[in-house]
Amino acid sequence: MNQALLDKIESEQFRKEPAVFAVGDSVRVHTKVVEGDKERVQIFSGVVIGRRGHGINSSFTVRRISYGEGVERVFPVHSPRVEKVEVERQGNVRRAKLTYLRKRLGKGATFVKEKVAVAPVPAKK
Repeated sequence: MNQALLDKIESEQFRKEPAVFAVGDSVRVHTKVVEGDKERVQIFSGVVIGRRGHGINSSFTVRRISYGEGVERVFPVHSPRVEKVEVERQGNVRRAKLTYLRKRLGKGATFVKEKVAVAPVPAKK
């Protein structure tokens, strides 16, 4: 197939307002769940430990500790099932993937240093 044709088809599937978040952020992902003929919104909150792909194939992984067990979910960024992504806290990390959080226990497994806004220092006269 022609790449231009594929790009045109993919561009219709993109999310209208892209979710702005980074690796290390604590997020709440609102997903649509269909049960029988009913549809409801389920929230999965945790730390973004990685992003991968580009374009329509991009996805992100969210990890949280639930009843002492680590739970990870992979969400496609442009999925119609993902209603919205809320950023609770912005994290300050130096890695693209936070897979080292899998080995940690307790609060160390969920703790990522919070990003702080630094005010500029006034110049001396």
